[in-house]
Amino acid sequence: MSAFTGLSAFPITPCDAAGRVDEDHLRRLLAPLVEAGVDSIGLLGSTGTYAYLAREERRRAVAVAAEAVAGRVPLLVGIGALRTDEAVRLAEDAREAGATAGLLAPVSYTPLTEDEVFAHFAAVAGEGGLPLVIYDNPATTHFRFTPALLGRLARLPGVVAAKCPGPAPEDAAATVTDLRDALPDGFPLGFSGDWNATGAMLAGGVAWYSVAAGLFPKPCLEIVRAVQAGDAARAHALDAAMAPLWDLFKAHSSLRIVHALAGAEPPRPILPLPEDVQAQALATVREMGLAG
Repeated sequence: MSAFTGLSAFPITPCDAAGRVDEDHLRRLLAPLVEAGVDSIGLLGSTGTYAYLAREERRRAVAVAAEAVAGRVPLLVGIGALRTDEAVRLAEDAREAGATAGLLAPVSYTPLTEDEVFAHFAAVAGEGGLPLVIYDNPATTHFRFTPALLGRLARLPGVVAAKCPGPAPEDAAATVTDLRDALPDGFPLGFSGDWNATGAMLAGGVAWYSVAAGLFPKPCLEIVRAVQAGDAARAHALDAAMAPLWDLFKAHSSLRIVHALAGAEPPRPILPLPEDVQAQALATVREMGLAG
């Protein structure tokens, strides 16, 4: 086991309307993740709305989390930024505050080329002093990594793992094979996209980067442990039991749903879900036995 295998739980970053981190709320969200025994925590991921936070608040969130976790769980911290020099500074901040590794997404306004993304990663890996996880999230960055680019990046010193979007079940085996063929032997390949993660892990992924685990770590851990034990039938059954939550995520976005369930408002201009949808989400997780 390592920081880049198993279950990585991605909590929200609760903030006030001015974008200041609510430290007490963040601690309350982190405590059950540590208690459950997740394999890592993905702080300031997309669900953690890193792109909406000032540098000072991102630094504050890492410091609070590092203190709360106290070395018991590795912290993977989002360091994505529009500018390469800013991503380097964020990597330095995260390292100094106690992060285990950085999650680097190719954030952009002007669409980036593969060579630009490679140079960006090379600079941050070389100057930031923090091991990097390749963070492939085309739904937010609008940049999709090819297997060839992932293979180039994975061979850079300091790049230690990859987080990729989970493929549809019918594509899982072929997608994982294509990625494995491009990556160095043994390079940790994990997946996000909660409703596709079980299939991706059963096809050969070694980590699940999970939004749901940021609030409900225990059922997500059960799925991961079933996969690790080679019990595909149990993993599929446990995943099927989570389908009502996956349906909410697909209908309203996982970010909006987990903010509602955590009792927090997303940063503007993202609006809170309508009250009836929030009530539906809470009723759903109660019926699933995930909330009191």
